[in-house]
Amino acid sequence: MTTLDTTLKEGLYFLPLGGSGEIGMNLNLYCCDGKWLMIDCGISFADDRAPGIDVIVPDPAWIAARREDLLAIIVTHAHEDHVGAVARLWPQFRCPVYTSPFTAEILSLKLAEEGLGDEVEVNVIAPGSSMAIGDFHIDFVDLTHSIPEMQALMITTPYGRVLHSGDWKLDPDPVVGPSSNLAKMQRVSEAGVLAMICDSTNVFKEGVSGSELAVQDSLDVLLRDIPTGRIAVTTFASNIARLKTIAYVAERNDRHVVLVGRSLHRMTGAAKKAGYLNDLPPFLDEKNAGHIPRDKILLLCTGSQGEPRGAMARIARGEHAHIELSEGDTVIFSSKVIPGNEKSLYGLHNQLTESGVNVITEADEFVHVSGHPAREELTDMYRIVKPKIAIPVHGEARHIRAHCELALSLGVEQAIEITNGNVLKLAPGDAKIIDDVLSGRLAVDAGGLTPLDGEFLSTRRRLVYNGSISGVVIVNDKGEITEDPIIRLRGVLDENLFPDLQKELCKQIMTSHNQLKKQDKLDDGKVEETAHNAVRRVFRRLAGRRPITDIYVIRFEEE
Repeated sequence: MTTLDTTLKEGLYFLPLGGSGEIGMNLNLYCCDGKWLMIDCGISFADDRAPGIDVIVPDPAWIAARREDLLAIIVTHAHEDHVGAVARLWPQFRCPVYTSPFTAEILSLKLAEEGLGDEVEVNVIAPGSSMAIGDFHIDFVDLTHSIPEMQALMITTPYGRVLHSGDWKLDPDPVVGPSSNLAKMQRVSEAGVLAMICDSTNVFKEGVSGSELAVQDSLDVLLRDIPTGRIAVTTFASNIARLKTIAYVAERNDRHVVLVGRSLHRMTGAAKKAGYLNDLPPFLDEKNAGHIPRDKILLLCTGSQGEPRGAMARIARGEHAHIELSEGDTVIFSSKVIPGNEKSLYGLHNQLTESGVNVITEADEFVHVSGHPAREELTDMYRIVKPKIAIPVHGEARHIRAHCELALSLGVEQAIEITNGNVLKLAPGDAKIIDDVLSGRLAVDAGGLTPLDGEFLSTRRRLVYNGSISGVVIVNDKGEITEDPIIRLRGVLDENLFPDLQKELCKQIMTSHNQLKKQDKLDDGKVEETAHNAVRRVFRRLAGRRPITDIYVIRFEEE
């Protein structure tokens, strides 16, 4: 047991292992007298810094080593950055999971994919209810979001009360699910709130985030102005409110909705099992799209961020088995551009435009609202909850700092900038960061999880940016090179631009080898190292690159 573990045996603490200092990959931990409660366990999506990787999860090693004291996992809602890592990481925790009916449907699909469907104890909790786990008493409070059953958590402990907001907004006209239950939020806050751990995504946005009903009205008008051709709309498959909006306006404009993309079928199926979307006309399968007149169809597609394997990108490339778009058709991107996706998404926009397809984005028309609170909504929540301490999460460093400044301007006594791995003591005594623990990111790759900053992915990045070289050096039992070394390049440079390259490589290897001492020429390791360094020097001089280089020595005995 470490000194920190001894300290944690008394008091209330907060520890994020994901989702603080970043947007996505949420994993939050609360400790009360040595017992832990995990809130959310989500994924993030990889960028160019992790070639060949799609999904990233938080490194759970620190809490996994203390799993005998981990009481449960509570999942606030069904977005991937909150629930997506539960199935992958649960074998390291092996504790009960608590969540709402809709989120439980999504989670059950993920658990089944990992072969854990019958192993994990998933407890379904009615939205707006209450429960106790050890010394944690939790009141679930409905808040609106872009997905059903988002539950904020008022966590009551012997040391005080903490509001964990989850993702939220104050939508006065939600399309799916109830409005935010601010009356209950007021009621559960009346006894005093020590701290609020709160969403920071839209802290730079003035005003309010906007209502889904307003998007519905705008899309309705937009579709009426597009009387001919196919219409395709792409959005996040998890945005159940938007899926209902699109289905509603399609029906009003005499168009049949065709689902294009596996994740849309999964999400709508789960929503219907949980009692949502059942008042809509049935969705059609993409295989039936060809039988519907072009002006009577609305294609609801995955791939709103330009993902290469998303349905929209495959349609744009002409590679989709059942769906095609042609000149005069229209594609509506009913989503925001997630930072980091600009290049792939704008490339997709251009590809569609070059094919004669009309492209409409949120920059052109009112086709999207965020699911996160803008500054006016944050202000309203602080005035309702009145926490003594503000702890912004779900944001990068600049979001968290701006959120702290906003909270202090609203009269909050203390605002703490926190990042993954910080151990924050909340009570008793003054709130302060007392330690740092291991936190990090793991890439989901073939066979399991690998550190994002480990040697394996470092080598893969070097291969992407520098290429690779393999070579064979043949020597006899006297240590003499008997044949020209064989060198093969992959992605290092264009050999057509360097016609004398192979001769130069052979020359450098031979020269370096001949400078070796006699005993070193009889050492395969020395011969390999010398040839390796000679090859690398050539490419540093020619291209400034350090390709992955493998040299193999073959030694034979002369008769």
